[in-house]
Amino acid sequence: MITLAAVYLLTGLMFAAFSVLSALDRANARRWRNTLFWGLLSVCFLFGDRLTDAANGALAIGLALLAGLGALGLGKPATTTAQQREAGALKWGHWLFAPALAIPVVTLAGTLLLKEVVISGHPLIDPKQATWISLALGVLVAMAMCLVLFRPPLLAPLQEGRRLIDAIGWAAILPQALAALGAVFALAGVGQVIGDLASQAIPVDSRFAVVCAYTFGMAGFTILTGNGFAAFPVMTAGIGLPLIVHRFGGDPVIMGAIGMLSGFCGTLLTPMAANFNIVPVRLLELPDQYAVIKAQWPTAAVLLIINTLLMYGLVFRF
Repeated sequence: MITLAAVYLLTGLMFAAFSVLSALDRANARRWRNTLFWGLLSVCFLFGDRLTDAANGALAIGLALLAGLGALGLGKPATTTAQQREAGALKWGHWLFAPALAIPVVTLAGTLLLKEVVISGHPLIDPKQATWISLALGVLVAMAMCLVLFRPPLLAPLQEGRRLIDAIGWAAILPQALAALGAVFALAGVGQVIGDLASQAIPVDSRFAVVCAYTFGMAGFTILTGNGFAAFPVMTAGIGLPLIVHRFGGDPVIMGAIGMLSGFCGTLLTPMAANFNIVPVRLLELPDQYAVIKAQWPTAAVLLIINTLLMYGLVFRF
């Protein structure tokens, strides 16, 4: 059975290749910092389940120290020339989009179909991870299409991937780190503390007040942590389950769905969500590092209010 371990293996090998190619890139003044950073990340993916908690913690600290020392260097790998890319665009036209479109098509098809495939009494893929495994398969199919259709140099996918990941830098791993932080908060009992504070600060006999505390709390905690997945276990354990579900009999499915949307409103408002709000600024070379957030905040504010009203209107009626 194909499990998520296969996806981790592919990801680890990709980062290992980035590390090796960075070491060979003499044009990058910070190549050894890049080499070490992507190398440590590859070790996390390749051997994380075989290492002790202390060793994995040491890897995380090493990555944090390297990121804190300053931006990683920007690699400038030689893949294809501008003239070759222009000639390819003229030759292939709209077919250039075929590999990119193959990723969602394969992901959707795999999610719907592959988890039903059984060989010798065993499922082909882990049904619980069908989407992630299908996404990885979609990426492999897209890369194969690129190699067959466009015939770039064999190292072009890795070199272009390295160029892009170097431009994003340490922010590429921020979502995973913040999601892990949410799990740590939940285990540390932060949700219980939030619930106690909420009980003292809001009228817990008011359904509307409790809903507002949950939706606005999801957005606020997401602003602090940069990740709705980090906020969800904390706010749900502190306010959602004890007050909305248990006290007032709210529907946990509706609460969770709209609660996550409320958290994502906070994602639009925080530089902590670097992959959404800071990375685009770097890639587009915008002069204002908060330009994306400034463009998004009115939409986020309106959606948060709508989510609050939707939850109040729906969560207690089903």
